[in-house]
Amino acid sequence: MYRAKPEGVESAARSHRAVEISFVGAENDGLEELLRQLPGETLGDNRWTRIYEQELGIKVKYDWTAKGDLYQKKLGVAVASGNIPDVVKVNAQQLRLLTNKGLIQELSQVYERYASPLTKDILSQEGTGPFDAATIDGRLMAIPETNSSIDRALLIWIRTDWLNRLGLQPPQTIDDVLAISKAFTTGDPDRNGRPDTYGLAVTRNLWDPAMGVAGFMAGYGAFPNLWVTNSFGELEYGGIQPEVKTALQELQNMYRSGQIDSEFGMKDSTKVGKQVAAGKIGMLYGEQWSSFAVQGSRGIDPSAEWQAFPLVSGSGEPPQVPLRFSTWQFYAVRKDVPHPEAVVQLFNLHLEKNWGASAAYESYYISPLPVWQLSPVTPYPARKNLEAFQQLDKARRTGDFSFLKDEARAIKKRLDAYASGGPDKESGWGWEKIYGPNGAYGIIDRYEQNHQLLPDGFNGALTDTMMDRQSILNELQDEAFIRIILGRPIDEFDRFVEEWHRLGGDRMTEEVNRWHAEKGRERKETD
Repeated sequence: MYRAKPEGVESAARSHRAVEISFVGAENDGLEELLRQLPGETLGDNRWTRIYEQELGIKVKYDWTAKGDLYQKKLGVAVASGNIPDVVKVNAQQLRLLTNKGLIQELSQVYERYASPLTKDILSQEGTGPFDAATIDGRLMAIPETNSSIDRALLIWIRTDWLNRLGLQPPQTIDDVLAISKAFTTGDPDRNGRPDTYGLAVTRNLWDPAMGVAGFMAGYGAFPNLWVTNSFGELEYGGIQPEVKTALQELQNMYRSGQIDSEFGMKDSTKVGKQVAAGKIGMLYGEQWSSFAVQGSRGIDPSAEWQAFPLVSGSGEPPQVPLRFSTWQFYAVRKDVPHPEAVVQLFNLHLEKNWGASAAYESYYISPLPVWQLSPVTPYPARKNLEAFQQLDKARRTGDFSFLKDEARAIKKRLDAYASGGPDKESGWGWEKIYGPNGAYGIIDRYEQNHQLLPDGFNGALTDTMMDRQSILNELQDEAFIRIILGRPIDEFDRFVEEWHRLGGDRMTEEVNRWHAEKGRERKETD
C-alpha cells in the first residue's frame, strides 16, 4: 500500500524540522467528553497529531478553538477578514469568497501529485461531484471533505407494535401511509383512552434528516431541494414543480385532521424527538440512523418496536429516492503556505491508518471511543457503512464471519450484544435496526440495486446568483410551505413559484444549465 512520503515534507522530517501547519478547531460536548476519557490527550496533542509528526514531519497546531455558534461566528469573521490559518475547513459559500479575494491557492497539481492511490479511490466514491463543487473557474481551490450521499437515503420508520395492535400491514402505497397515519391518530394505539397520539412526526425544519417531509414528498414524485432533469435534458429546480403542490395539499389535510402536531412549526427535532420518546408519535421519515432517534420510546415502554420500511409511491411502484448532494465542507490552503501538499498527506495517512493495508482501526478510528474525531482532517469511505452491511449480510447467509473487515466486526459486536438478550441488549437495539437482517441498510442496498436513487443534478461550485440569492430563496420556500401546511390556500404555492422566478430563480436556473451543458461536453470528450 502506498505510504505517504511527499518530497517536501519528507525532507523536513529527515532534518528534524517539522513542517508546522495551523488549523482552527471546533469543539463540542461530544469532543469534550471524549477527551475526558482519554488521559494524556488533548485536541492539540493526541495520537493523531503525534503520528502525523512522527511519520510525516507535519506538526499540527491550532490558532484558536471555540464551541458551537461561537466557532461559526469566529470562522465567519476570519474568512471575511482574510485572517485564516494555514488550512481552513469552510463551506461552499466561504470557499467562493476566499477564492474571489485571492486568499487561497489552487490545488489541482498538489492533489494529483501527492494523493495516494487509496485517497484517490476513496475520494472518488461520490463521483466527480465533490471535486466539481470545489472547482471554481476551472481551478481546484480546496480538497473536499467527501460525505456519504447513500447514507442519507430516506426510509419510513414505523412503530410496528402499533401496527400489530391495530391490525395494520406495512405500507405498500402512499395511500397506505395515509391510512396508517390516520389510525395512529384516531385508533388509540397506546390504549390509554385519550386522543393524544399523532400519525406523523414533522419538525419546523421540513428537511430534517429525521422527522422531515422529503421522504413523504418523494411518494408523490416531488423532490424539493434537488435539481432534476426535465424531458428536454435540462435541469430545473424540484421545489417549484406541481408534484410539490400535491404533496403540500395532503400534508395540509393531515394537519387539519390532527395527524400532525398543531405546534410543529415551533418545534425543532429535539422537541419532536421528546414526543417520540414519550410514545406520542408512531411514524416518521428519516435516514438510516433514525433508529437511535426513536429508541427513546423504549424507555417508558419497553415493548415499543420500530422498523424501517422503504419509501412508497401512489402507484405502488418503487419511487425514486432523493439523495441530496452531501459534500458541503472543504479544506482550503492559504495563499502563502509553502507546503500545501501537507493537507493531502494528512488525508493519506488518516485513510491508511483506518482503511489501508496497515490499518490499526481499533487504535485510530474506534478504540472503542471515536478517536477519529481527534484528527484535524477526517475523511472516510463514503460507502463504508453500506459495505459493512453487505459483509454482514453475506456472513449471515453463509455462516462464515471470518472475512469481516474492521467496520463490520465492530458492528457485529453490537449486534451480538442485542442477540444475547443480556444486560447490554438495549445498547445493540438501534444497531440491529440498521444492520440486522431486516434493517435499514438492507432497504438501501435494494434501492441501489433497483436503480431508485435520485442524486442531485447539480453539484458544481456555487453560482453567482446562488451566492447572492440562495438563502433568500430557501427562506421564501420554507416559509411558504409551512404556511400552506398550516392552512393557507393551496394557491399560495403558485404565488411562491412566481416569486421564486422573479427573485433570482430564473437567473440561477440559467447558470445551473450552463454548468450542466459544460459537464455534458466534458463527458463527451472523455468518452
